[in-house]
Amino acid sequence: MYKHMAVLSLLSLACLVPVKANEYSVGLGVGAMYSGLGTNVALVSKTDLKYLSAGCVKYSTFSGATCGVGAGWVVTDLFSANTNKHGLGVYASIVDSERYFSHTSSVQGTKSYRHDSDVYGLGLSYNYFLNGIDKSGFNLGLSVHVTNADVVDNVGGFFQLGYQF
Repeated sequence: MYKHMAVLSLLSLACLVPVKANEYSVGLGVGAMYSGLGTNVALVSKTDLKYLSAGCVKYSTFSGATCGVGAGWVVTDLFSANTNKHGLGVYASIVDSERYFSHTSSVQGTKSYRHDSDVYGLGLSYNYFLNGIDKSGFNLGLSVHVTNADVVDNVGGFFQLGYQF
């Protein structure tokens, strides 16, 4: 768990590194663009944002943290809108984890096995950038995704609140 927290902390510090204006952005938040609660690094233009993200989607004292990575693309000129505040996106990201138990019986007795796996999803998102996709500011969003889960639900979603620097 401490390894995951260290990686997220280092990625968060990337927002302090100066970069060329309107080319790169670093964001912090919760939702699909941040792989849960996390951060992203994005390549930004006037009408789109392509990002890589790292974050955590679950934590419990019993299981620890479920953290992972994601990638996505948000575009604002899909319907020839006059504003770059409304974006539609696609993403692939960690969305959950699942655990199940199996048992085998033999002449020597019953043996139990615990199986843990990360669940990744592929989804669609709507994002609203308060200052526009190419400017620093807050963003809100909603997304739905399908997953590779075997035990938990195969459909889910995220609410999003974040800030892009």
